[in-house]
Amino acid sequence: MNDDLLLLIISSPSGAGKTTLARDLLRHFPEMMFSVSHTTRKPRASEMDGKDYHFIDRARFSRMISQGRFAEWAEVHGNLYGTSLSEIERCKRNNQRGILFDIDYQGARQIKAVRADAVSVFVLPPSIDELKRRLYARGAEDEKTIEIRFNNAKREIEHYGFFDYLIINDGLEEACARLRSIVTAELSRRSRVASSAETLLRQIKIV
Repeated sequence: MNDDLLLLIISSPSGAGKTTLARDLLRHFPEMMFSVSHTTRKPRASEMDGKDYHFIDRARFSRMISQGRFAEWAEVHGNLYGTSLSEIERCKRNNQRGILFDIDYQGARQIKAVRADAVSVFVLPPSIDELKRRLYARGAEDEKTIEIRFNNAKREIEHYGFFDYLIINDGLEEACARLRSIVTAELSRRSRVASSAETLLRQIKIV
């Protein structure tokens, strides 16, 4: 089903900077909202339940799967992540123009399977060495977790061809500008603005 709601997917290997890019985007586009995913992983020190993620245990996550409450879900780095269908409905109720999904390539594939009009962006690091440096610089996880994320990066990058747009995050300011440009263009697509054009035509006929 197509409508004028922009479903924007942003993905990357851990450490490439998609979370920072997503936050910048939402600051510049208040008409878009962030889709708060569910996860079974533990929150980091800077994360808030209900804002960054809905942090739940594996048993509750499994119940939500069996109840068909996820638009997509996947196991990543040993933890479960999922987007509930209620997030899209919340976006519509709030009269937002778009919703941003911060998910991996598995979730992106599932959403695109049911919403082919969803727009997908993959963020790449400038180099593998820089990716590893960023992972260690975060200081939010232990050595074992960092190595798991780094080792999974190659498999994630291999799926770049699935995405509509690629952004190399070599400089934060330029990467943010590129993502904003993508959203500006997508919000201006005929299919998303056609209703306004039709309203104008009806007004002309009345006059």
